[in-house]
Amino acid sequence: MDLRAYTRQYCDKDNRLASLSYFGTFAVYFLSLTLAIQFSDQWYLMAPAGITNAFAAVRLYVLQHDTGHNSLFETRRQNELAGHVLSPFTFAPFEVMKQNHNLHHANIGNLEHRETGEINTMTLSEWQQAGFWQRLFYRLYRNPFVLVPLGSAFTYFIRYRWPKNTLKFGLTGVLLHNLAILIYLTIIYQLAGVTGLWVWLGFSFLGGMIGVFLVYLQHNFEDTYWDRRPDLDPHVAAIQGSSCLDFGWFFDMAVACITLHDIHHLNSRIPSYRLRKCHHSLPPEVAPRRIKFPEAVRALGLKLWDEEQNRLVPFPK
Repeated sequence: MDLRAYTRQYCDKDNRLASLSYFGTFAVYFLSLTLAIQFSDQWYLMAPAGITNAFAAVRLYVLQHDTGHNSLFETRRQNELAGHVLSPFTFAPFEVMKQNHNLHHANIGNLEHRETGEINTMTLSEWQQAGFWQRLFYRLYRNPFVLVPLGSAFTYFIRYRWPKNTLKFGLTGVLLHNLAILIYLTIIYQLAGVTGLWVWLGFSFLGGMIGVFLVYLQHNFEDTYWDRRPDLDPHVAAIQGSSCLDFGWFFDMAVACITLHDIHHLNSRIPSYRLRKCHHSLPPEVAPRRIKFPEAVRALGLKLWDEEQNRLVPFPK
């Protein structure tokens, strides 16, 4: 069965569904942030509102990711405009994010181009040859208690102010993006003062940690896929090298189905609002293996790619 051909029937974009997803997510984002700020002195009201805001922020980021693939709205112009509008709220400058992410798609599973991935992975042989300081740095980097919180803070609050390939893909857009963020924070300060900024910062940080956790799980699990050319198989890299996270329907909706990352890598033209239907309509003989939450948590202990066993393994004892 030609799985890629099968998925093409789910590539039709619908501006009504896209608008509901886009503007509906914005509505939840602003309403939850307003409630979290308004009830900042009552944690039992602020916490659920803030957590909702964090997930809404993740969903906005996923929708921006979709616009970068021109897979949300019907036309390229609509997607480009929507992506730029999302930029200040996702903390990701649209054009550079789009181009760097496309490089990631082009090199999925390629051990010779790991620089295009979001999370760096060493091979077991590289680890065995590494010196003390390189090993120490990598151990800290891959520690989930370092990777998730510090990775979130570094990526969204620092790295995206001047992301890689900025000069190649668009300096002006990055500068305007940073200016838009400054204006947005000024508006929050004018409306809600320092309290508003702290509430926004805290739950934006939580959203960033959720995002980093999901990004890690997208390609870091035991039977993922890495190889070198000419043996690299792009089809296998897309399906086997990307995860299908089974955390339930509600979680899928909360993060715009970025959990179904295998199908997305196979065909990035499928809109997020059709990914779940596409995935659950696959014939049983080709349906990808789904990773449930306990296995996803255990995957955080896998650190190195073993080229002989073709699997991700923990640090050697």
